Amino acid sequence: MTHNPIRPWRNIDRRKSRQIMVGNVPVGGDAPISVQTMTNTLTSDAKATIAQVLACAEAGADIVRVSCPDEASTAALAEIVRESPVPIVADIHFHYRRAIESARAGAACLRINPGNIGSAERVREVIKAAKDHNCSIRIGVNAGSLERHLLEKYAEPCPEAMIESGLDHIRILQDNDFHNFKISVKASDVFLAAAAYQGLAEATDAPIHLGITEAGGLVSGTIKSAIGLGNLLWAGIGDTIRVSLSADPVEEVKAGFEILKSLGLRHRGVNIISCPSCARQGFDVISTVAELEKRLAHIHTPMSLSIIGCVVNGPGEALMTDIGFTGGGAGHGMVYLAGKQTHKMDNAQMIAHIVELVEEKAAAIAAAESAES
Repeated sequence: MTHNPIRPWRNIDRRKSRQIMVGNVPVGGDAPISVQTMTNTLTSDAKATIAQVLACAEAGADIVRVSCPDEASTAALAEIVRESPVPIVADIHFHYRRAIESARAGAACLRINPGNIGSAERVREVIKAAKDHNCSIRIGVNAGSLERHLLEKYAEPCPEAMIESGLDHIRILQDNDFHNFKISVKASDVFLAAAAYQGLAEATDAPIHLGITEAGGLVSGTIKSAIGLGNLLWAGIGDTIRVSLSADPVEEVKAGFEILKSLGLRHRGVNIISCPSCARQGFDVISTVAELEKRLAHIHTPMSLSIIGCVVNGPGEALMTDIGFTGGGAGHGMVYLAGKQTHKMDNAQMIAHIVELVEEKAAAIAAAESAES
């Protein structure tokens, strides 16, 4: 979609995993790495939860998870599933009956934490419900809720304990002839999570859900997740991701896509390359980029845009982007299309002009794709 070719040294060799389906979204194999988030409304409030699911889907979420802690939540789930444009995952802790109710309500996937779901017999009942209702399962191992016997064996949460927990529960699913599952081994400690995921990736071909759990607020949590998830994704590990933030779930979706876009693993929307600004800038870069991000949020077509304040790096960056603007002097700058200088533009009209250029390019790409299909 961008005129900038992918260089061989930018390629990431993804781990070979088998593919499962979460509703209509393929996870694993050669499927694109999917981006997930989780609602923070009361699931029993179907109207509020649906509104948040729709906002997350509009931001690009492929899958949305909702917590189901009580019967009121699972009772509302059928309506939420019906109104959602993306598959809904039911998040289950402690009460295995909530998992069974969620499967009956149409959840595309059940996320169960093996450390707190109960006995193997209860897990088997959940498996039967998943089979009966064509529902996938995510085994969600968490460093903060490991089984007691593993904590006694290893003395503390560690990669070995998390991997053993995950493999034990994979065995239960497989022994019950259930293979439509993925797995995660999350921790809030980046080193612990990375080591556990690396070991897990070597031990199973199951699709892997990546996440740094309880990562923190918008800024700190995004950075922490980018380091942890980015390290694993760069190594080819990961089939679906969630960036866990103490923030609006829409921000989780945005952060997830930015991580994937930075590694060339997903392309959605306008990727803005911009300078931090300095005394050489020919226009207010910071406010310009903020305004462009807002006005181009509706563009889903992959595209690259460079907004550089001066001619030191501006022309070079513009060579590698679809559309570019480089600050000059006397109140105007240079517009680039497909890496080539095309015309000058006054700073005062630049934002509206760039938005127009991006929208025109997105429409042209959509028309070309429609003609091909």
